[in-house]
Amino acid sequence: MKQCEKCDVKFKPKVSYQIYCSTNCREEATKEKIAERYQITRRQKRIGKRRICLGGCGTQLSIYNDSGFCSNCNVHEKAVEKMLKELRGIIDYEQDN
Repeated sequence: MKQCEKCDVKFKPKVSYQIYCSTNCREEATKEKIAERYQITRRQKRIGKRRICLGGCGTQLSIYNDSGFCSNCNVHEKAVEKMLKELRGIIDYEQDN
């Protein structure tokens, strides 16, 4: 028995070099590897180029920054949605009382 490198399920390999339990696991792992290589080549293309934050603050960005915004200007949409939902709840509560 071997353990799948993607989902950690134990399986009986059909050939000695099989590392994934199914075609789905193999395809997902391949997609992840391709995406990782793409990110690496994108970062390598940024070497030597001056990149400035898109938020307008003028901060120089690292080659590892994929968003285009510095940490001060980067806004997380889910955090904003959560805060708006909380504020709506407070406003609705105050209007009812």
